[in-house]
Amino acid sequence: MGKWYSSVESVVMMLDMDFYKGKKVFVTGHTGFKGSWLCKILVDAGADVTGYSLEPPTTPDLFSISGVADKMRSEIGDIRDLVHLKRVFIEARPEIVLHLAAQPIVRTGYEQPVYTYETNVMGTVNILECVRQSDCVRSFLNVTTDKVYKNNEWEWGYRENEPLDGFDPYSNSKSCSELVTHSYKSSYFADGKVAVSTARAGNVIGGGDFARDRIIPDCFRAVEKNEAVVVRNCNSVRPYQHVLEPLFAYLMIAQKQYVDSSFADYYNVGPDECDCVTTGELVDIFCRKWGNGASWENRSVPGPHEANFLKLDCSKLKSSMDWKPRWHIEEAVQKSVEWTRVFFDGGNIPEEMSRQIAEYLNK
Repeated sequence: MGKWYSSVESVVMMLDMDFYKGKKVFVTGHTGFKGSWLCKILVDAGADVTGYSLEPPTTPDLFSISGVADKMRSEIGDIRDLVHLKRVFIEARPEIVLHLAAQPIVRTGYEQPVYTYETNVMGTVNILECVRQSDCVRSFLNVTTDKVYKNNEWEWGYRENEPLDGFDPYSNSKSCSELVTHSYKSSYFADGKVAVSTARAGNVIGGGDFARDRIIPDCFRAVEKNEAVVVRNCNSVRPYQHVLEPLFAYLMIAQKQYVDSSFADYYNVGPDECDCVTTGELVDIFCRKWGNGASWENRSVPGPHEANFLKLDCSKLKSSMDWKPRWHIEEAVQKSVEWTRVFFDGGNIPEEMSRQIAEYLNK
């Protein structure tokens, strides 16, 4: 398979997808929203992919309609089950491990804190144990969240050296996942034979997200019913980005540290300052892109504490790997709308996903 663009030099991200052709890649959480898009990218690039995850978390679900299931090994299993995970891991013998498996919803964390900590903390311990006991892995990336930081509600972006202390059970469990990774890196991988990094990404949007308590899926559910979109807190500021932005950053980090372990580190992955918008602004963009009289209303819904103001400083990733976001918020929403129109019309979802991936890379 040839490169998806004319030359590496012409691409700001400096990511050569030919690198992944034939590479054995292990993806946890592959049946989720981000995991499904990631597997689609890897399969299209010719990688030998093994996924380990629970059943898809939503109905409908992106993994089932993405067309990747018959082009990779998909193992349904619980990241908390070390025996099962280890067996699949040994059979796969991966060179690169991308750890996305998590309980990712803030409200679910409040409702099921034990399950959230078991999944997000012990799940990280379990996959790192598999890596520790292997002789094949060269690159490991733990995907966490921007919510790992102690949130002071200040107006500037958090940097990688800020204190980790997520407030709610979900956020705190991901902070703990970071600390587990730091400990394993210091205790077992200090010789650099396995390059270990974490990536802290902001809020992602894109076609195929059917989760609850996420604003863009809520928008699509509303317009499908010809209802106004209900927004719980229109003034919350979040670092919104299209799902392909962090995914290609993850692949770049994994590739870079595979080749040179000095790139192993802790990275924020987020949009530019101009794309940190309020939820109200985001829904305004959605309504404009969707058209057909789409509208929204702010309705206070009682719920647990969530941060109101959150930004990331991504200078480290930009300076060390010459990376920067490619789709701003208007384009991110537009691509989400395009994907969903294809879905609502019963169109070819695998083809639409491949089209958007190619368009992103060739911009």
